[in-house]
Amino acid sequence: MDPSNPYCVIPARYMSTRFPGKPLVPLLGKPMVLWVAEACSRAMGRDQVVIATDDERIAAVASDAQFHVEITSAEAATGTDRVAEVVAKLGGQTVLNVQGDEPLVSPEDIRAIAEFHATHPQFVVNGYTPVSTSEDARRLTIPKVVLDLSENLLYASRAAIPGSKSTSLSSDITFLKQVCIYAYTPSQLAAFSARCEKTPLEASEDIEILRFLEMGQAVRMVKTEVSSFAVDEPQDVKQAERLMRKMGRRAINFPRTPSNIAGET
Repeated sequence: MDPSNPYCVIPARYMSTRFPGKPLVPLLGKPMVLWVAEACSRAMGRDQVVIATDDERIAAVASDAQFHVEITSAEAATGTDRVAEVVAKLGGQTVLNVQGDEPLVSPEDIRAIAEFHATHPQFVVNGYTPVSTSEDARRLTIPKVVLDLSENLLYASRAAIPGSKSTSLSSDITFLKQVCIYAYTPSQLAAFSARCEKTPLEASEDIEILRFLEMGQAVRMVKTEVSSFAVDEPQDVKQAERLMRKMGRRAINFPRTPSNIAGET
């Protein structure tokens, strides 16, 4: 890997509160984390992809698929803290965090966010897209964002923001959701992880990008060309597979070995 060029780190934690073993859940026959890793490979090149995990089962699947693995602490509070741990070791200039539960992530969007950050390193950069008509903006697993007129992040919430005086969701409001592609410098990540604990709004909303805002770090949002769908809960798997088929992704028979079967030890 060449850290002088942008590279992707995929934080992959086995013990998700809502969905244990989520990175290894099979989508169309292949573990979800590998769909994300392959999208990052098409964006940055396979040598510029790192899977960061504290779990040997995830590490084994990633290694079997020939991806660079970094073992990180089980104590990492967020995916960004896990990425910061990797970057403290590897260095770099523009580092991307692509969440391991975004199997539909677009290589073109990854490249666009990397390119924007490379020319605007004063910002932390994050993706966003409109909430689709098939999604409920009130769903708490979808982080919503509000932006200023220059597309800087004003706030993020699991509530349906912006609000309205109306007692029902207004059809006039375009709700925007976070797409979990981020870009940072090592110094931005070091400042983030130096907090050692979640900031108040970050903890309340359970949205890690808020830590940067609470620290006074500007976050520029970049609209993605491809809509996003994150797998947050087990019931999201069928929807993800339906969308993947619609996008032309093919079902495969991924080899089932003790090292790549979710939930097995």
